[in-house]
Amino acid sequence: MISVEFGKVMKYCATRMLRRAPTLKDLAPDHPFYVVGDIHGRFDLLQALLRRLSPDISVVCVGDYVDRGDQSAEVLRFLQKRQDMTCLKGNHEEMLLQFLEQPWPDGARWLRNGGLQTLASFGVSPPVDLSDEKALRKSSAALRDEMGKDLVQWIRDLPLWYESGNVFVSHAGADPAKPVEDQDPRHLLWGHPAFLKQSRLDGVWVVHGHTIVNEAVIGRGRISVDTGAYATDRLTAVRIGKGEAESLVAGLS
Repeated sequence: MISVEFGKVMKYCATRMLRRAPTLKDLAPDHPFYVVGDIHGRFDLLQALLRRLSPDISVVCVGDYVDRGDQSAEVLRFLQKRQDMTCLKGNHEEMLLQFLEQPWPDGARWLRNGGLQTLASFGVSPPVDLSDEKALRKSSAALRDEMGKDLVQWIRDLPLWYESGNVFVSHAGADPAKPVEDQDPRHLLWGHPAFLKQSRLDGVWVVHGHTIVNEAVIGRGRISVDTGAYATDRLTAVRIGKGEAESLVAGLS
């Protein structure tokens, strides 16, 4: 159990009320829940992690289910069936959708960032030349056929955020200067340059993935849960409750 409290008083000027970054004791979700970090095609680790979680507590996944790992198809099809879990959209799902809708001229970018593994998981041959427009369009059409309309629509409909009490969950964090209800979708998917540098001062905790950490990091109003499963063989979940946060890890020995 992680119980260390973080935060410091920040003084704007001598005549204004002091405000502070939230401390761990300020965590106040409406109910306990787990947040699972970036899966990136590691269905084996997802299965192992879910076996460690209490079935009575809800689960939220921060996105990036595809790419880099070898089991993206298995991850997507499994999560699509799990209506008891809340799945958010990550930037890799966004790139996948863009490849399906407009593979040229930017489709090669996705393929270079893990999309080749996703194609393989669906049994689709990759383009020999990533600069070949015709080949990219052919692979895009083949991937769409293999995924099927229902799965593509499920990904398209994924929400960008989840909120419980004063806990806000998104894939890549949030702009610390704006209320969570006024966030630009780009910042929720791709991050904001000030997110990891500047603490929120409104008492909201932001739980996120996207940025790889060695282990779950909890403090200064942020909870980071992406432990680079595809490269480290470790997938992390954090159980969030009132005034407490506990990290659980599934890995390969």
